[in-house]
Amino acid sequence: MSKQTRLRTQELREAQQAAAVKRAHRRFLTWAGALVIVGLVAAIVVTIMAAGGRERTLPDVNGAVVPPQHLTSSGAIPVGNTDAPVTVQIYYDYMCSFCGAFEEANSAELDRLVADGAVRVELHPLAFLDNLSSGTEYSMRTANDVAVVADAAPGSVWKFHSDLYAQQPEEGSEGLTDEQIAAIAADAGVPAAVVDRFTDGTYRPWVASVTKKAFASGVEHTPTVRINGQEFTGDLYSVGPLTDAIESAAGR
Repeated sequence: MSKQTRLRTQELREAQQAAAVKRAHRRFLTWAGALVIVGLVAAIVVTIMAAGGRERTLPDVNGAVVPPQHLTSSGAIPVGNTDAPVTVQIYYDYMCSFCGAFEEANSAELDRLVADGAVRVELHPLAFLDNLSSGTEYSMRTANDVAVVADAAPGSVWKFHSDLYAQQPEEGSEGLTDEQIAAIAADAGVPAAVVDRFTDGTYRPWVASVTKKAFASGVEHTPTVRINGQEFTGDLYSVGPLTDAIESAAGR
């Protein structure tokens, strides 16, 4: 083999080795990139699961449990005609941002369906996100206040409920002050004498009790929505899917 031939053979071998190294490097980058993507997806899924499930801080039941008047047999606050063909139960916390998104998407449609006599809404206010209101117990305060309205001014409870979500504070903030909540209630038509009872805290033990019972009975997250006792597992955050399910249950 001539010197020139040997040189060409060596150059060809080196070129092949360099090409092999480049291919291996590309495969490594592709593999590493795939691992990064998988890791990111897993992190996103974990975050969504954690957010959807909400971190629970169940309140202690301190004092006598006195329920408000006018509750259903299941202990819910009723809104609408008792003869409505469909019952929609909503478990929620007034600090829960997912509940706020649900209300934004479905409140107007629920208003219409209640007015049409197609549905009765049963409200289950819970208080397990007080850890997200910087020590002001926003979840407990608002649930107690809604219970006061349910007891003494039931005709105003639905508007008060909806207006609280329309002005929902961000998670992690101090929430609305007692004075701001009182103003929302007054604007919703709640009599001043009833609003004055908010700070008494009469229904705090009841709120704590029903919160514990709700999670013990199988509620795993908020919002939890049930149509005639069956959990609705469709899209809670878009206009339409819940309405369609309610109207289907009503035979429309």
